[in-house]
Amino acid sequence: MRSRTDRRSGRLPGSLPPGPPDRPPTDRSAARRPGRGDGGSATVWAAVCGVVLCVLAVAVLGLGQAVVVRHRAGAAADAAALAAADHALWGDARACAAAREVAAAQRARVVRCRVRDLVADLTVRVRAGPYAAGVRARAGPAAAVR
Repeated sequence: MRSRTDRRSGRLPGSLPPGPPDRPPTDRSAARRPGRGDGGSATVWAAVCGVVLCVLAVAVLGLGQAVVVRHRAGAAADAAALAAADHALWGDARACAAAREVAAAQRARVVRCRVRDLVADLTVRVRAGPYAAGVRARAGPAAAVR
């Protein structure tokens, strides 16, 4: 009776390929086996991506805080300039005192205050965390402010 052999290899079905029976694995054969060649590289990439995302988040939050401080300073300067212009008829001292009071209510500080010809010109500084912003504002009658 004739045995059935595989046409391509000439071996019996289920037989082992020719070669030394118990050869130790080499580095190349270990690298070809599934799950043996990466050595934890996905963990390293995930950690690097996590650190990069954290740095970007901190940068965006810092930029956002700086923008908020700038807007707070602008709003405080505008309100303080309007208050000073409203009290300009009673003199520079009273107008600047009104501007300081309005700025202090908004947690800001008037750095410079000057009233001339009913026009209030002042600079306000706001500090929040590591950021500080100074804004200049002018207010007065429409005919006087150019």
